[in-house]
Amino acid sequence: MTQGKTDHERAEALSRRRTQMLPAMAALYFSQQAIYFSAVDGTRPVDYLMIGAWVLLSAALLAMLLTRGGWFQPAAVRALLDDERTAANRMEGIRAGFIGAIGIAIFIYLASAVAPISARGAIHLIVSLSLGLALLRFGMLERSDAGDEADA
Repeated sequence: MTQGKTDHERAEALSRRRTQMLPAMAALYFSQQAIYFSAVDGTRPVDYLMIGAWVLLSAALLAMLLTRGGWFQPAAVRALLDDERTAANRMEGIRAGFIGAIGIAIFIYLASAVAPISARGAIHLIVSLSLGLALLRFGMLERSDAGDEADA
């Protein structure tokens, strides 16, 4: 951010960046899970590094989803970033993630009768898919709202 910008200008720039980043981060997160399930068996030292990276990325994305963002910005900018529309979009994203988590858990429960899955694998599926879904929903709503504002 350039010095001399007002809080409103900084918040607007950060909001545009968030609108672009959230769907891309969700897509990247989903693609990382495909790599994870095809390569990690949990027995090699490198697997522990991949598992640790997944945990850290998941925690960071969850924190991004649950907070107003702009962590290194002044409180006034953070408050502007979290207007009523953004707060509603964030809650809708969290709602979609929760519903997704329940649906995935039910699917795993039923599928485990046919193909056993480890607890670690089940947890990874539930966390990854529901968190990715929440980010994707929040991001798509933010992008839609940004398009609506540009049309107005």
